[in-house]
Amino acid sequence: MASRSTINDVAKKAGVSIKTVSRVLNKERYVRADTHARVAAAMAALSFSPSLAARSLAGKRSHQIALIYDNHSPYYIHAIQEGVWERCKEAGVRMLAQPADVASPTLAAEVGGLIDETHVDGIILSSPVTDAAPVLEELERRGIPFVRISPGTNHALTSSVFMDDVQAADDMTTHLINLGHRVIGFIVGHPNHMASEQRLFGYRRALDRAGIAYEPGLVHPGEFDFASGATAAHSLLSYSRRPTAIFASNDDMAAGVLTVAHSKGLRMPEDLSVAGFDDTPLAQLVWPPLTTIRQPTRELAFAAASLLFEKADSVQHRRLQHELVARASTGVLTPPTSSRQ
Repeated sequence: MASRSTINDVAKKAGVSIKTVSRVLNKERYVRADTHARVAAAMAALSFSPSLAARSLAGKRSHQIALIYDNHSPYYIHAIQEGVWERCKEAGVRMLAQPADVASPTLAAEVGGLIDETHVDGIILSSPVTDAAPVLEELERRGIPFVRISPGTNHALTSSVFMDDVQAADDMTTHLINLGHRVIGFIVGHPNHMASEQRLFGYRRALDRAGIAYEPGLVHPGEFDFASGATAAHSLLSYSRRPTAIFASNDDMAAGVLTVAHSKGLRMPEDLSVAGFDDTPLAQLVWPPLTTIRQPTRELAFAAASLLFEKADSVQHRRLQHELVARASTGVLTPPTSSRQ
């Protein structure tokens, strides 16, 4: 079997130095057009495909970045990975996806070990790792570039991309109020996520603006997964003032609400309106299709990778817009339901 061509072979065939080939591979400036063409032709003639290791040695870069995440929604994580991967593909960079446990006391050491073993050129942190103080301190200490997706703290620390979770939750709650609902249950997200507090705040702000008193019994904790949504639904639908609408902090939990409501013989939206958050593919797989907030998850991830590759001298923040998507799971409050209040 023929041996694989090396960077030395390319340099010899193109009549240039190994350093010049390295500059072409790393897309550096100041390589003359005719020289670049000769190197490209030599690579094509030799069927040369540079390995990441070789590029690392030549340019002192690994051409790899790491995405570190801890999230209970597979749909959300898939969208985050897809967005980062698409931008990495454009840049010719490899993405390493690393799950983490934000509650682990060794998380910072684990992140440090990842950097030592892979020599990644940068890091993207997804919520809730994006607010894990030990990780932020470790990355700052090492001086490695990193960008955060939807941080809730230390906004001036590093570049970030985000959407307005408070306003998004306010918009959805207001939408339910405008449909005539006054007894609105709310399922909070995982306590490790700053977005959970922000969405709860948006819910409360909308109620306050409409003159509706906040009722703790209508608010139930969740963990951003189907099971916690179902548990919350059982509790809320057994409450003395049964809600006519339930707003869950993500689509997975909203799906849990729909399942429990169906099991109790309730009709959506005639007997109960249900709303979610994220607009994951799940939102259109459940019945009825879910009214939800469309979070630009994939776009947030793509933008985070773009910020990382730009290597700007100053901290930059990019806010992306959300959208309320109304579907069949919510509707105008009907007289039979209102008579129960």
